[in-house]
Amino acid sequence: HVVSQTRLKPYCGSTEDFQWRKPPQKLRNWWCWRVPSSSHASEKLNRIGSLSQVSGVLGSQWGDEGKGKLVDILAKYFDIVARCQGGANAGHTIYNAEGKKFALHLVPSGILNEETLCVIGNGVVVHLPGLFQEIDGLESNGISCKGRILVSDRAHLLFDFHQVVDGLREAELANSFIGTTKRGIGPCYSSKTIRNGIRVCDLRHMDTFPQKLDLLLADAASRFQGFKYSPEMLREEVEKYKRFAERLEPFIADTVHVMNESIAQKKKILVEGGQATMLDIDFGTYPFVTSSSPSAGGICTGLGIAPRALGDLIGVVKAYTSRVGSGPFPTEILGKGGDLLRFAGQEFGTTTGRPRRCGWLDVVALKYCCQINGFSSLNLTKLDVLSDLPEIQLGVSYKHIDGTPIKSFPADLRVLEKLKVEYEVLPGWQCDISSIRNYSDLPKAACQYVERIEQLVGIPIHYIGIGPGRDALIYK
Repeated sequence: HVVSQTRLKPYCGSTEDFQWRKPPQKLRNWWCWRVPSSSHASEKLNRIGSLSQVSGVLGSQWGDEGKGKLVDILAKYFDIVARCQGGANAGHTIYNAEGKKFALHLVPSGILNEETLCVIGNGVVVHLPGLFQEIDGLESNGISCKGRILVSDRAHLLFDFHQVVDGLREAELANSFIGTTKRGIGPCYSSKTIRNGIRVCDLRHMDTFPQKLDLLLADAASRFQGFKYSPEMLREEVEKYKRFAERLEPFIADTVHVMNESIAQKKKILVEGGQATMLDIDFGTYPFVTSSSPSAGGICTGLGIAPRALGDLIGVVKAYTSRVGSGPFPTEILGKGGDLLRFAGQEFGTTTGRPRRCGWLDVVALKYCCQINGFSSLNLTKLDVLSDLPEIQLGVSYKHIDGTPIKSFPADLRVLEKLKVEYEVLPGWQCDISSIRNYSDLPKAACQYVERIEQLVGIPIHYIGIGPGRDALIYK
């Protein structure tokens, strides 16, 4: 990509000097008042206390932005944390108070907070072996899941064969492969769309379950020459799912009813998005996208709640950009520079372990995500990863190869592959910021970087990640 550079003079503004105070522990719907303060704790209560009854945390790049950490931090201030779309392709890494690492794929990140109810909504595709493995892992570490996880009776079941045909599909595509996680997400949503999928509620009717599964397997066998199944395989699957049905029964619920009753009862709900807007089936870099809607619209369809119920949506954006798999990446850094950023940020997939492609922050893509979702604020993550760089680039605009400006994020892959990125170059701060907890204590160059992003996208950054731990977060 052609680089056009504009150097900016450092600027660091002041921060708001107020706080929200929390009332007695048992009252989850806070009354709040503001008093002067500049401490980390006061900024935290200010920001969290001002969030609406139904709030959401969504990815605003190509995934892996660090959504799980923010959800984990916010969860104890909410009654319910809910997943609305995707499946085990969404890997969220979180840490408990002792620093122990948990990699979750289906269970919402609020599970570490013992008073939080976790909901897996109707828009999620559920691989039961994977779900049970996560539950077993949590409980073996002393985290109780009984009575704390609800799985929608309308959610579709993702079978092992979906994962098999996912790999076969990628092999068919040869040089045009999408680079999926091969977790069977696309094939499962395909089953849902052509209306031969099997839902969680079908586990309550094992008399008709074998016929439905036979139809599903036969369809896969007719589509993929490399996939074979036998009557014995069908019998084994049915017996396995009889056991699964018995184990899952205590978790099954009409989550649409649960969510709407909870809203009516003024309970606080936090929605945890999987993947990100640039992977959205409609708005992402199609066809290099996921099979669901990880943008704001997916909250309503994936949980069965009305659009008017939605309040604050927080967009999570990394201080640079990463992407797993194939597809356009305008600000990608190739060669040694990309490798250094990858290792500094430990950019390897939670789900697959694959190295992520890395590049500069793409403000054009970020503004596009902000338009689609209507974010009220942003969470800028991994700012500390940039600490060793003498200067940092921001991709601020696109141009066609002939120099004419591109006014919006293009849908056309050919345009994305050939465009020129215009960059602004900002000074680095070249010092360790991981122990800083107050925004005013950040180096001026770091403040300049944060505030330039705010200026370009027109949305405030209220949360700044400066490390992987729970406490490594600045409230601005």
